[in-house]
Amino acid sequence: MLNKAALAALLLAGSAQAQQAPLSVIDWLTDPPENLPGTVLLEPPVTETGIQPDIQVSPLEALSQPLGLVSSSVTGLPVHLWQNSDADRLAELITDVPVRYNPTMQRLLFTLILSEARAPAGSGAEETLLLARIDRLMQLGAADPAQSLVQLAGPTDTRDRFQRWFDATLLTGDEDRSCTSLIAKPHLSQDYAAQIFCKARRGDWPSAALTLEAAHALQILPPEELDVLDRFLSPELFEDAEYLPQPDDPSPLTFRLFEAIGERLPSTPLPRAFANADLRDVAGWKAQIEAAERLTRIGALTPNQLLGLYTERTPAASGAVWDRVSAVQRFEAALDSRDPEKIARALKTVWTQMRLIGLEVPFAELFAERLSQIELTDPQAEQLRWRILLLSELYETAALSVPGQTDENHFLAALAQGDPGRARSPSPLADAVAQGFAWAAPVPSNIETMLNNDQLGEAILETMQQFAHGSRGNLVDLTAAIATLRRVGLEDTARRAALNLLILQDS
Repeated sequence: MLNKAALAALLLAGSAQAQQAPLSVIDWLTDPPENLPGTVLLEPPVTETGIQPDIQVSPLEALSQPLGLVSSSVTGLPVHLWQNSDADRLAELITDVPVRYNPTMQRLLFTLILSEARAPAGSGAEETLLLARIDRLMQLGAADPAQSLVQLAGPTDTRDRFQRWFDATLLTGDEDRSCTSLIAKPHLSQDYAAQIFCKARRGDWPSAALTLEAAHALQILPPEELDVLDRFLSPELFEDAEYLPQPDDPSPLTFRLFEAIGERLPSTPLPRAFANADLRDVAGWKAQIEAAERLTRIGALTPNQLLGLYTERTPAASGAVWDRVSAVQRFEAALDSRDPEKIARALKTVWTQMRLIGLEVPFAELFAERLSQIELTDPQAEQLRWRILLLSELYETAALSVPGQTDENHFLAALAQGDPGRARSPSPLADAVAQGFAWAAPVPSNIETMLNNDQLGEAILETMQQFAHGSRGNLVDLTAAIATLRRVGLEDTARRAALNLLILQDS
């Protein structure tokens, strides 16, 4: 893992892979801060009169320290993002807000969770919000940022923090750090299995064996845990033994113990965070690719790292993952050839493969720059190229030229430029989007109340919930969500989320 200074450098400079490449920081963190108008302010407001303003006074001890991996000056979100909100409600929203099918909403959620911000006032509020942020990062598969966040907060301050730190380090391959702390402070965990594992990892095999004997004698661990610990400490006694039954819901520690005894568990049926373990060199190429696809799809891994795995070597087989690898490699070769016909054929093939696994936007982010420099003679491929550009950060430039004189294309171009109302709407869903961009589009009264009460973070999370409802057919909520995003200065987010929704709705 990285110390704070090194992490900050990585966040701002790019995605250099760690030695075992546990998880690259999301690439949007390298973007410069946006000049967000409206509620999101990057500088204090200036008085319009010479009248002395009212001054609010708070005791210093009532203000918690801002905590986050990315400076508020980079995200454009204020440090008081969570103030005046109830910590339990924030934790509920952070835990539940759905972002699976919209990459722009994934990006916004990561921004909210990782932005440096102060917890709301109240007993236990700081801990409640911190644990919710860490837990959602793990649920999204972002084990490395979760580890960094808890390390920044103080991973040995409470048992709850330590348990999350320990789990994250087991999946990123950095367990020596947490084990060192556990050996020094055994009270951090009452789990005998963790004590045994860490003692062995630190080379104290006699103490680990003694603790395991005590666990057997006192029957303080389930039989299945004792079985795997026996093989972990004394592998020579079980050389000819049958494989142990695979657990249905292993903890990160159990997962690593099975790996250590040579009975590696597949990560695919397990929670997303377990995919991080398959990014390490101990996993095969196929497992690494599938893990990277799974994490990239939710925004927890940079597309560049996935591309690196796709192009690492030549596939020796066909079917499923190997078809995707071949399609990406052929597409890159076609781009290098600059032959429009080859590019058109390869683009259609690789796009079909990317759509099958929900990687359209990561693909667009990877290849938009190169695709923007060519024009294809095949009308179908040219329209596909244009739509891919609309899914990338080059969407505004792409909107300046519209292929195929269809209502849908003209609407998408107008949306990319922030004025969908000037184009004819091709569907009720597009109608709802256009209404959200209307000049007088109203913000829901409950959201307006939150904004007036400086509950910006909560208002954004509620808006994300509304957008998810709207995406599933509640068009009134969709209009309201888009209007609110624009109201708080998240214009780029509103446009890109709507473009994602309209272009990917059939995926």
